[in-house]
Amino acid sequence: MFVDVAKIYVKGGDGGNGIVSFRREKYVPEGGPAGGDGGKGGDVVLVVDEGLRTLLDFKYQRHFKAPRGEYGKPKNQHGANAKDLLVKVPPGTTVTDAETGEFLGDLTRHGQRLVVARGGRGGRGNTRFATPANKAPEIAEKGEPGEERWIQLELKMIADVGLVGFPSVGKSTLLSVVSAARPKIGAYHFTTLSPNLGVVDVGDGRSFVLADLPGLIEGAHEGHGLGHQFLRHVERTKVIVHVVDIAGTEGRDPWEDFLKINEELKLYNEKLAARPMIVAANKMDLPGAEENLTEFKRKLDPDIPLYPVSGITKEGVQQLLYAIADLLDTLPHVEETALDDVEAAEHKVYRLEDEEDTFTITRDNEVFVVHSPKIEKLVKMTNFDQYDSVKRFQRIMKQMGVDDALRKRGAVDGSTVRIADFEFDFVE
Repeated sequence: MFVDVAKIYVKGGDGGNGIVSFRREKYVPEGGPAGGDGGKGGDVVLVVDEGLRTLLDFKYQRHFKAPRGEYGKPKNQHGANAKDLLVKVPPGTTVTDAETGEFLGDLTRHGQRLVVARGGRGGRGNTRFATPANKAPEIAEKGEPGEERWIQLELKMIADVGLVGFPSVGKSTLLSVVSAARPKIGAYHFTTLSPNLGVVDVGDGRSFVLADLPGLIEGAHEGHGLGHQFLRHVERTKVIVHVVDIAGTEGRDPWEDFLKINEELKLYNEKLAARPMIVAANKMDLPGAEENLTEFKRKLDPDIPLYPVSGITKEGVQQLLYAIADLLDTLPHVEETALDDVEAAEHKVYRLEDEEDTFTITRDNEVFVVHSPKIEKLVKMTNFDQYDSVKRFQRIMKQMGVDDALRKRGAVDGSTVRIADFEFDFVE
């Protein structure tokens, strides 16, 4: 089964909790704090594996969660950082945030990596909170929650050459003749429902990857027929080979077919119209092909190469392969011809932005709800079973001005305040 779109949930590992601990050594009756920090949670990392050709694996597993960091240890020992969770994807995978649509990366080469969910940092042990005024603090942070999100994976097949054309013009037959690929071939529309790849040996020491792509119909750029399922794969190809049924066996005009397919490519993405193209006039072994070829040549731009071929008799096929290989030799690497002018994924660094000290307060009936990423994270990292941790939380809330803002909104002693999933009473 060929799957080229998947939506998955990824979550970085939570940081390990810091601990409260004190030195307990002989002859050190009042040892100081010795609680170690927690380890960092693992990242979720996408890794390109050239052995994969589809996103099928994500049809059966959609949730990926990295392990959390180890808890801190006594004697100021740091908890171990968790290992990253590596998720393999095929070359040609583009990654976007499913909720915001933000472009995250374009993975094209074997071994290329992209961090899509960062693990949280480890919580600090009580050693970190010692001050001259409090030399034995009983405060330790919980680990920072790992980043979590839904991401959209979209596979745009990587091939040197893509065969385009109406259904039943002979694309699959041509691929089977020039390579070892064995696509499904039938005398009906949409025999090919997913792209097929084949490695073509030109015969002079050169080779290239050829993709037989599902047939187009009018309105494909709007999703009609196989629509975008087909068009996304054209974006990766260096050269487009437009296969035309020059004999008009379907009762259509070959020239009109040629114009319609080119228009669909242009409407999908204007840059495709500038992609190098070769026309393969197929089915030359059938009646009427010679007459139609003469008329087709008369209308065709002389700058576009045209090669009469027959997938059945193999007439003209070798000349077509030489022409494709010669054209490929003149073109830059596929990444330099990409449609999207985006920075290379391995050079892009995504970091969680520092939360600002801003917050908003709303009312949910009698409950005052505080909205702030920074405060919500503080709640998750605070151990409310520790008295010193609670006092620290109250101090930070006061310094940020939350207490005063609550009073202005009408909060009084005993009012219920909610931050994320945590509720507590407002105390004057």
